[in-house]
Amino acid sequence: MAHPTLLSRSPSFLAPSRRCLFSLPASSSVAASQSRRLHRLSTTTTTSKSLQTNSPRLSNRLIPSNYSPSPRSYHSQHHPDPPVHEYTNSQTTILSAALRHIPQHGFTRDALTLGARDAGFLDVSVQLFPRAEFDLILFWLASRRGLLRASVDDGLLLPYADASVDQKIKVLLMERLRMNVDIRHQWQDALALMSLPSNVPLSLSELHALSDDVLNLAGDSSVDAAWYTKRLSVSAIFASAEVVMTREAPGSGLADTEAFVDRRVEDVKALGDKVSGVKQCLGFMGSTAVGLGRSWGLKI
Repeated sequence: MAHPTLLSRSPSFLAPSRRCLFSLPASSSVAASQSRRLHRLSTTTTTSKSLQTNSPRLSNRLIPSNYSPSPRSYHSQHHPDPPVHEYTNSQTTILSAALRHIPQHGFTRDALTLGARDAGFLDVSVQLFPRAEFDLILFWLASRRGLLRASVDDGLLLPYADASVDQKIKVLLMERLRMNVDIRHQWQDALALMSLPSNVPLSLSELHALSDDVLNLAGDSSVDAAWYTKRLSVSAIFASAEVVMTREAPGSGLADTEAFVDRRVEDVKALGDKVSGVKQCLGFMGSTAVGLGRSWGLKI
């Protein structure tokens, strides 16, 4: 640091600001630093307020409208979202029109072509679907899940208000299976398409979405490893019941399928009561996954 006498002899042409800088006390430097810090803080606060006031869209991003300070339940934080099959308006119109042709033509390109004609599109419009017939299968599965939720909203479970979760699961599974009655003679071909290696991920994702819907609608509130085992179990029961349904004689009213679902739900419940510990839980999940794959015709 320069000697005070040297500072006093600094040239007279030195800029005033520079002279002040040399002679600035330590306390003034600290005050200036604090002043700059407060200035940045006030600027940031003002900018944030102006952005929230002038841009509602940005404000919604900063503070979601559905924000809730209460903690969410265990499974709502970590389980994946239901599969999203994004279709344009034209694709949705064609697929919706093609559904009525499935009982006669199955999940085929012919059904898609007839749906396009019914909707007023050219036959070449089926090229809009890169997965062809599999897109029709996915649309069928997703639309049936929507109908199942609508049925619950319309009071499907009202007679079972005091019933157990297992009983409600049976009701929901049978309701979903009855939606396949008119196309069950075509469902074996659909299962074959779903079991192709390239189609397995989306097929399993859709099956998981169904099992998740069923358990949520039934009022299941598991918060431990049972959350996973129950969804695997419901998926396996439904996939196996679909195969049983395709083999049932027409006009039987799905009596054999319903009896099969009853037995499987009771077996899973009895086994679930005995399963304890991490190793047993993982073993049960593995055997259930293998059984699920074999129900769909996978060679495992």
